Amino acid sequence: MKVTVIIPNYQGKDYIRACLDSLRGCRENGETASAAEYAGDNFPARDAVYTVLVVDNGSTDGSLEIIRQEYPEVQVIALPENTGFCHAVNVGILAAETPYVLLLNNDTVIRPGFVEALLARIESDGRIFSVSPMMLSMRDESLIDDAGDRYNALGWAFARGRGKPARRYSKPARIFAACGGASLYRREAVISLGGFDENHFAYLEDIDIGYRALIHGWHNVYEPRARVLHAGSAVSGSRHNAFKVKLSSANNAYLIGKNMPLLQILLNFPLLFLGFCIKTAFFAKKKMGMLYVKGYAEGIVRCFGSAGKSRRVRFNWRNLGNYCRIQGILWLDLVRIFIKS
Repeated sequence: MKVTVIIPNYQGKDYIRACLDSLRGCRENGETASAAEYAGDNFPARDAVYTVLVVDNGSTDGSLEIIRQEYPEVQVIALPENTGFCHAVNVGILAAETPYVLLLNNDTVIRPGFVEALLARIESDGRIFSVSPMMLSMRDESLIDDAGDRYNALGWAFARGRGKPARRYSKPARIFAACGGASLYRREAVISLGGFDENHFAYLEDIDIGYRALIHGWHNVYEPRARVLHAGSAVSGSRHNAFKVKLSSANNAYLIGKNMPLLQILLNFPLLFLGFCIKTAFFAKKKMGMLYVKGYAEGIVRCFGSAGKSRRVRFNWRNLGNYCRIQGILWLDLVRIFIKS
């Protein structure tokens, strides 16, 4: 086995069967469907290359029982309470014994050749840290849910291509970070970076670890031949809620404070402040403006706390070239907002 598929599960009763059925189907077929679907792409036919591990975050809706009773081939680690996305995946990553780990949300359904395509891409270049697939909307498979994540000088993270026709994103590309909802990572590299930062609990943790990987000279890429359906907020209707707005705001401030050296923060401050003001106005219209501000303040405070200081990325002159490249990406991704790339 080369890949451990890690599924963090919390109250996933409505989705977990479809997710595990799709993994079971592809695994039982030895992923050989990829050879037919991707003829000419030089994917070798292989035996099943992955095992599945579910890390349950204290679910009480019966989803844990469904997994144990109906999917005996799936390894389960049951945590006593909801410890957050980051802790759950860290537990799974440390338990894995394969060179690659594939994080997969419980509200996803993979298509044939999914794992094979991700694996082929990451093995093509030893400097690739993560590979993000073509995530498609479960409501409308012709539309992109996420084609890799961007992050810009306004301090905004956004899903590349969301809501746009999938045909426009049919080519591989460099991205700022892979979406943690369905992406393949080089396990030892993740561990060497300290794993996912549990100070995030959830939201923007994938941008954060992708950012740290870029600082250390790794690459994050998008592979369109790997396709997965994602329910997400498009189905649940919970794209903006109080918990998410406050936590995302706090994590955004924390992400900047821990990854940017002081000089880079000063360089970007005018745009970061503008981005903060625009977001505050946006959420004010939804009557959550003060919530966003409070979250941002909490994130700044977190940067100076003991937990935040321990996770701060220390500046190293040997990474200066990488910081310069990251700054270029921050400016380029700002332009991409306006050209809708």
